[in-house]
Amino acid sequence: MTEQPEWERLPTEELHRRAVTLARRRWDVGFFWRLLRSIPAAEAAAGRLDASEASVAKVSGLVSELLAARHGDPQLQEALRPIYIDYLAEHAEP
Repeated sequence: MTEQPEWERLPTEELHRRAVTLARRRWDVGFFWRLLRSIPAAEAAAGRLDASEASVAKVSGLVSELLAARHGDPQLQEALRPIYIDYLAEHAEP
């Protein structure tokens, strides 16, 4: 397991890329489910209280946003940053 401070130095977009790539490679549905559950709180943290209530109709868009940081909202990605760091610290190979 890699020390968490190393992950702290990486830009959020890189953390997102690495975490999503690793989760895809591991077929880790639990990681993606955790991200989906975290999006409403991340929306609120990013200052979009009106968008903080996820609905079933939004699931497709949420999944797309999770998989492509380049197309995702930078504020939302920053709010999800701790999840990327935790996942990489727990599962990435040294």
